[in-house]
Amino acid sequence: MIQWLHRYALQKNVQRLVFGLVAFSLSPLLHANNANNAEPKNLTVYMEQLLAGGDYRTFKEVKELNRVSAWIREQMRLFGVPCQYQTYKVNDEAYRNVVCTLKGKSADKVIVGAHYDVFEEKPGADDNASGVAGVIETARILAAEKSQLKNTVEFVFYTLNEAPFSGTEDMGSYIHAKAAAKQPEQIQSIYILENIGYYDSSFVQEYPIGLKWIYPSHGNFIAAVGNLQSRAMTGDFCGAMKNLNQLQCERLIAPSFVQAMDFSDHNNYWAFDLPAIVITDTGIYRNKNIHTDQDIIDKLDVEKMGQVVNGLVQAILK
Repeated sequence: MIQWLHRYALQKNVQRLVFGLVAFSLSPLLHANNANNAEPKNLTVYMEQLLAGGDYRTFKEVKELNRVSAWIREQMRLFGVPCQYQTYKVNDEAYRNVVCTLKGKSADKVIVGAHYDVFEEKPGADDNASGVAGVIETARILAAEKSQLKNTVEFVFYTLNEAPFSGTEDMGSYIHAKAAAKQPEQIQSIYILENIGYYDSSFVQEYPIGLKWIYPSHGNFIAAVGNLQSRAMTGDFCGAMKNLNQLQCERLIAPSFVQAMDFSDHNNYWAFDLPAIVITDTGIYRNKNIHTDQDIIDKLDVEKMGQVVNGLVQAILK
């Protein structure tokens, strides 16, 4: 029995190593085909790597969180975007955001972020491997278009978004927002990607009370959620999506909708009066697989995820 356990542990470690090596060895090929537009196959590969560790990306599995953050940093390095860890402690345990910087012509900064942890022991494909994949693909494209960048772009991958840390100062996005608020004049805009992969043309879309008569009943659109300070950003993003003539985009302005989403990462920037929006498929208001075992990659539409990334790239390059 002991020998079998040793063999099983060794096999599992080898599998993890192979997954990592495959990610690193394939990375240069990912962006060889299409530098200017999002590649759906890339998004699938990124999500597969996020889910490949064998453990869940919960606050209890710090080794798995560290595997994921290390993979993200290496993937970004291969695109020519250097990263550093923003490490902090919660209950004597070290957790870390990954902060990556692509320098533009100006020191003024655009922030693009997504959380990489999951709720309990769930796969977390839409919530929020989809958002992380979207940020990584955005970085790939902007790195290839670096000569066009007016502003510096900071790509941030947050830890500890999910319960029991939602809405607390232990969220990775709160830690980053607090640091960013020390130089608010540099922050031009903040885009949070939160669940961007689930679409359904049927009449499945739900809303908080009061909004169902204003917005579509179908679930085949991406939403840009902002407050009064960031309403122009929602217009810029939806305008870019309209110009692409692909996925429908809806602007939702606080406070009515966002009161039901106030534990998402954008809210921590709002707390410091920084201009932020969240780009989302509306999460549980559409995707009933979220926070269940059915939140898997096969349920997502990577083609439409790619369209969201293309819209974000155009908004940033505007």
